[in-house]
Amino acid sequence: MRTLPTRRTARLFAPAIAALAALSLTACEDGTGTKDEGASAPVSSPAAPQPGKTDSGRPTTTTPAPNEKGGQTQGNDKAAQGDAGASASAPAPENRVLCNGSNTKVTAQPVPRPLNHMLITVTNTGSKLCDLTYYPVLRFDEMQWAPTAAKETQPQAVTTLAPGESGYAGVLLAAADGSGDGGATAKKLTVAFQGRTPNSDGGATATPPLPAKGVYYDSSLTVTYWQQSMDDALAW
Repeated sequence: MRTLPTRRTARLFAPAIAALAALSLTACEDGTGTKDEGASAPVSSPAAPQPGKTDSGRPTTTTPAPNEKGGQTQGNDKAAQGDAGASASAPAPENRVLCNGSNTKVTAQPVPRPLNHMLITVTNTGSKLCDLTYYPVLRFDEMQWAPTAAKETQPQAVTTLAPGESGYAGVLLAAADGSGDGGATAKKLTVAFQGRTPNSDGGATATPPLPAKGVYYDSSLTVTYWQQSMDDALAW
C-alpha cells in the first residue's frame, strides 16, 4: 500500500545559497520578457585630434565645435534620449509583486481531458505585474499533506502576469488505473502561493469554489508548476 506524502516544511538556506537563488530568479525573470536594460551604452564620437596638429602631424587651425542645433551633437542627444526611454520602459521593482489571493482571481475547474485532471486559473486583478513562483500548494478540506509537483513541468522562466493576464497550473487528481490509495471526495480547496524562495509564504491564500458534487482525489494527487499557457498546464 502506498503511503501519503508528508507535509513539506520550509527550508533554511545559507546566505550563499540564498544569493544563488536570487540570481537564478533574476535570470528567470529576464526570460519572461522583463529585460535587464543595464547601463545605457555610451554614444560614440569621433576621436579629437591633438591641438595644433592633424592626423598627419601637420599644423592646423582650430575648428569651432558643432552648433547645438545640428551636426553630431544633435544626433548624440537623440540617441541618448532613446536609451533613456528604453530604460524607463523596464518595470521598476516597486511595480512588480507576488501573485497571491489578494491581487488575483482564482478558479479551479475539472476538465474532461486529460482524464482525472483539474485546471487552476489565476488572473491578475491588480495594477502591477505579479509573479507566480514555483507551483501552487493545494489543500483539499482538512487534509494533512500537500501534493508534490511534477519536476518535469518546471518552466525555464518565472510565470509573470500583466494586469488582466492569467496563469495556469494543472492538477492530476487521481490515478487513471485506480492504483492510488486513500481516495476521498473534497468539498473545499485552499490554494497557497509561494514566495521568492521555495516553500516560503507568498501571501494571502485563495479558496476557489469546487463543483457542488465535490472533487475526487487520491494519493496520486500531483500539481504542475505555474505555466504561462493553458495548453502547457494540461499537457502533462
